[in-house]
Amino acid sequence: MCCSTQLDSDKIRDYVRERYGAIAMQTNDSAASKCGCGGSVTSSSCCDASGQAYGEKLGYTAEQLAAAPAGADLGLGCGNPLAIASIKTGETVLDLGSGAGFDCFLAARQLQGTGRVIGVDMTPAMVSKARANARKGGFGNVEFRLGEIEALPVADASVDLIMSNCVINLSPEKPRVLREAFRVLRPGGRLAIADIVATQPLPAKVREKLDLIGACVAGAALVSDLESWLAGAGFHQIEIKPRETSRTLINEWTEDTQAGDFVVSALITATKPRA
Repeated sequence: MCCSTQLDSDKIRDYVRERYGAIAMQTNDSAASKCGCGGSVTSSSCCDASGQAYGEKLGYTAEQLAAAPAGADLGLGCGNPLAIASIKTGETVLDLGSGAGFDCFLAARQLQGTGRVIGVDMTPAMVSKARANARKGGFGNVEFRLGEIEALPVADASVDLIMSNCVINLSPEKPRVLREAFRVLRPGGRLAIADIVATQPLPAKVREKLDLIGACVAGAALVSDLESWLAGAGFHQIEIKPRETSRTLINEWTEDTQAGDFVVSALITATKPRA
């Protein structure tokens, strides 16, 4: 499997938590200048365009980018899961790795005051920022919970839709994440995920670098592995659509300008059987 590593799982989680906690603590202006998973508190801007232009490259509309509270969009995604979510009023939506809440707030708008949105993130600073954004935007049907996506603080069969944006690749235990997703979905529930996947095995020297794991590159799973893990968790109607045009963007996330030779963003859907 492409994403096996000698790094300890807890070491990876601690690094990711620290990295994204630092991003959450930045001012809105400094965070907005760091587009994509490659952004960090020490790097220079990873793209020449404005934050809005970067969001449009990911598939968001100008209206969506303007709709969320200021500071909710930290420019850390790799696609637009809302574009494949088909959210219906009254549904319960769960966001894995919800960050400052951007996709949660867009989902809440589509719910039109019905249903609920739950965001789960393992970074205390991100959860605090998201809760502040929810208060600022008056989103009464959105809540944020501190927790790890490998052990979701969510009840069995309580969610209609799970979305996630460039987060599952960061987990050192991806099959466990997908089993947890299956557990909390109701029968007929579905996944709508934007994430980074590997189109060929990553070199060992890449897999072992914490900074490249944090940049959403080194932890990417092969498409074939991801399909196998989804099926093993119980999902069907599995579809993974790589976005070849994203390779150029990914090359801007790291000092290794060949990262896009190995990984690409993808839109991923799957369904939990009704019976």
